[in-house]
Amino acid sequence: MNARCLLRPALAATACALSIMPVAFAADMAMVNPNDIKWGDAPPSLPKGAQAAVLSGDPGKDGPFVMRLKTPANYKIPPHTHTQAENLTVLSGALMLGMGEKIDKSSEHTLQPGGFHALPGKTPHYAMSKVPSVIQINGNGPFDISYINPADDPAKAAKK
Repeated sequence: MNARCLLRPALAATACALSIMPVAFAADMAMVNPNDIKWGDAPPSLPKGAQAAVLSGDPGKDGPFVMRLKTPANYKIPPHTHTQAENLTVLSGALMLGMGEKIDKSSEHTLQPGGFHALPGKTPHYAMSKVPSVIQINGNGPFDISYINPADDPAKAAKK
């Protein structure tokens, strides 16, 4: 049997599967242009000054989500962890990330636009932006943030 005869059934099966995929994923599909993004205040668990927008999914529920964080210049998120892994992509500006339970300049790395960072859940880290920045966060919900020093938690400070 020649290779062309073996390839035809495989191509037919692939074409059939691809034709079904748009129907199967249509309910979860999202297309968002920059001008259509609805920015609002970031959650109270983040320091004041940032804005957030959810592009897909629900960060408060189980399942995948995509959101963006818009930070002003000199924005800082103190050392913290997340239960779930997070994947960050810098879209504009720059994001400085440091690893550990305390600020340690030797662990800091600056991500420029297009830069990517994959972070396992429960990994202590901190972040800051010296210039206005937009960061895309991809992860699985529910999204949470637990500050190493409870006094750094802006949500708890707001309740006092």
